[in-house]
Amino acid sequence: MPHRLVDQDDEHPSTDSAPESRRGRLPSRVARRGIAVLPTMFTLANLLCGFGAIFFASRMMPAVDSPLPFGWSPLTMAAVFIFLGLAMDGLDGRVAVLTDSVSDLGAQLDSMADMVTFGVAPAFMVIQLIGVRAPFVSELQPDSPIFFERFALVVACIYVACVALRLARYNIETSSAAEGSHSLFKGLPSPGAAGTVASLILLHQSFLVHLTQDHFLIRAAAVGMVFISLLTALAMVSRFRYVHLMNRYIRGRAPFGTIAKAVIVGLLLVVRLQETLAAGFVIYALSAPTIWAYRRIIRAKHTPVTNPPSQAG
Repeated sequence: MPHRLVDQDDEHPSTDSAPESRRGRLPSRVARRGIAVLPTMFTLANLLCGFGAIFFASRMMPAVDSPLPFGWSPLTMAAVFIFLGLAMDGLDGRVAVLTDSVSDLGAQLDSMADMVTFGVAPAFMVIQLIGVRAPFVSELQPDSPIFFERFALVVACIYVACVALRLARYNIETSSAAEGSHSLFKGLPSPGAAGTVASLILLHQSFLVHLTQDHFLIRAAAVGMVFISLLTALAMVSRFRYVHLMNRYIRGRAPFGTIAKAVIVGLLLVVRLQETLAAGFVIYALSAPTIWAYRRIIRAKHTPVTNPPSQAG
């Protein structure tokens, strides 16, 4: 959630149409006034969670030999850091509003953190899950699945590029006044895409505890993650309308039914954490295309066709 930190005496944030002299004064004013501490700390925590996810994903090792807590695999730890980044990303905007420390600098810093945590880290986790080596520079072996490794690496690059485009479009189309009140996103939000990828990898790693790495289902699920990453990347740059869950269901008052659903989801998270996270993020990622298909296809079939009135000859 982009927040705007700092420069609290700047009542009118700069835009592209602002005079060059005014834009040139902004760096010195930021240096003089400083930055808001709490929102910045949450944003930097989000950034460091992304770095942590990349670090642990690069430490691939068998789960049985892992010295990590609870016997987790490195990819499990990486997924946990993605979800910690999601929490930090949700808090920094709220804290910025509560502390009245809103500025354009915070939005840019937040986008940089999101680029790492929700862009680079999930893409790197997917290619580590597949076990991509060096498909573009290694020698071609007769029994090597090098074509799919190249495809997986290309998909990872597409994912990273789509996250960058998604964040840039959001910064341009969403003003600081509207970001706290809008109820819809244009395209799948990058945190939602990263949560989808991370939750499915987390589910994959939980199955890996009971199955071997070479099991058919494990390999099929890993291959499927490449195509899921591609679909989420395309959803981010699409025009599908996604619900802003925080603004619509959490802020302010909510109907009794919403509270009951939240309690049910909370209980499911306690009982079946990995399955509930994966199901929730996948349902959210599919919600907008499903609604679009329902409105454009199913309703169109039930719309009566009226014949134009005939003209007398």
